[in-house]
Amino acid sequence: MSSKILVLPGDGIGVEVANQAIRVIEKLNDHGLDAIYEKDLVGGASYDANGDPLTPAVLEKAKNSDAILLGAVGGSKWDDVERSKRPEAGLLGLRKELELFANLRPALVFEALVSASTLKKEVVNNLDIMIVRELTGGVYFGQPRGIEETANGKKAVDTQVYHDYEIDRIARVAFDLAKKRKNKVTSCEKSNVMEAGVLWKEEVQALKDKDYKKIELSHMLADNCAMQLLRDPKQFDVIVTDNLFGDILSDEAAMLTGSLGLLPSASLGAKDKNGKIRSMYE
Repeated sequence: MSSKILVLPGDGIGVEVANQAIRVIEKLNDHGLDAIYEKDLVGGASYDANGDPLTPAVLEKAKNSDAILLGAVGGSKWDDVERSKRPEAGLLGLRKELELFANLRPALVFEALVSASTLKKEVVNNLDIMIVRELTGGVYFGQPRGIEETANGKKAVDTQVYHDYEIDRIARVAFDLAKKRKNKVTSCEKSNVMEAGVLWKEEVQALKDKDYKKIELSHMLADNCAMQLLRDPKQFDVIVTDNLFGDILSDEAAMLTGSLGLLPSASLGAKDKNGKIRSMYE
């Protein structure tokens, strides 16, 4: 049976990247891949055409696909569009509706591209780290949120929320990946100032003690991790962290390689009743 791939080029350079990826799919089909693909709109392109960055029809196609290939979304053209209609809302909608809770962001530095990094060659040459970012919880999706008028002026609220099961499942992904690499995981949070960080640290440690005794686990505050990524990035192998810190740290790690555009990304969900894992690749 053919694999069904939904290609969502999105905006800007995403269209160019997606077109080249389609050429790869077609070439692999010549060698037995047996994949069929369909292109559709998401992000700013979808907003321009439909008034919605993610239409119900495209979401349904995504749910019925074996995998999604996403180019990129966003651009200055849509800076003044209301938040719920901005291109990024389409991306967040795909992540949430498909329950793509595990974002894998490898940072690899190839010898031929080592000069693209702004850091010294000896610091980044042959770098190979994996950041595992929780993708459907935390401050990006927590409630309540919003901006409201108060007697003392406007007030903005964003809520950082994590349940133990959300921490457990992303930590399992990190530990399972570490077993295939160097058996080393660094868990990052802000347990010194955040209750969510305290729970995160406790749950990751408990899972390690229960099911992953052979994995080397260390805990690091997220701001320290940001510094250490620049000071000595090769000390890390697998980093697991929440949605907000994962967003920041993975983009920092991208610049170790020379550019955000040099980092691929996989967003994975849980297995459904048929054993299928929903997945999106950027």
